[in-house]
Amino acid sequence: MFAALTGAGLSAAAGLNAYVPFLLVALVARFTDVITLPASFTWIESPWAIAAATVLLVAEVVLDKIPAIDSMNDLIGTAVRPTIGGVVFAATQSAGDIDSSTWMQQHPWVGAVGGIVIAGLVHTTKAAIRPAVNVSTAGIGAPVISGVEDVASVGLSLTAIFLPLLVIVALVVLVWAVWVLWRRMRRMRRRRRPGLGQPA
Repeated sequence: MFAALTGAGLSAAAGLNAYVPFLLVALVARFTDVITLPASFTWIESPWAIAAATVLLVAEVVLDKIPAIDSMNDLIGTAVRPTIGGVVFAATQSAGDIDSSTWMQQHPWVGAVGGIVIAGLVHTTKAAIRPAVNVSTAGIGAPVISGVEDVASVGLSLTAIFLPLLVIVALVVLVWAVWVLWRRMRRMRRRRRPGLGQPA
């Protein structure tokens, strides 16, 4: 159960920012005993993987805060974020010190599929909301919401690794926040339409 919660939380975080959960898993696995990755996933904690993830994270953090560029970044993320979500879910569900379930360890493909689906759903929602935010705020909201997404990705990743039981609460809060933001964007778009709701 803990492995599934950890994987789900990391995958959701990957849907917001692919490189945050990947890098945190890599660093925790390399420098602590909290996560011991199975042999097939030890490449994640290698120096080259950590270095590459760091560079890509910096690029993601910068590009995602520029209006219009952020949409292009999301287009690239359509392939990257679900893939990373699948990788981190499969890697952590196979880590023996997170969960003692041998079934989970022997079937990493289950986590890979689950991670792809979860990260894909979060990414699709993020990519759909961002253009509405940019239009309704004339681009001013892009760096703000991107920063919130980055913080949420870090918080969700840390929760998934160290307090997996709280992942359920974190995911509920994430869904609620998306719903509130979406309703607010719809209201703002309606106000900007001339004559909406007025008799002809």
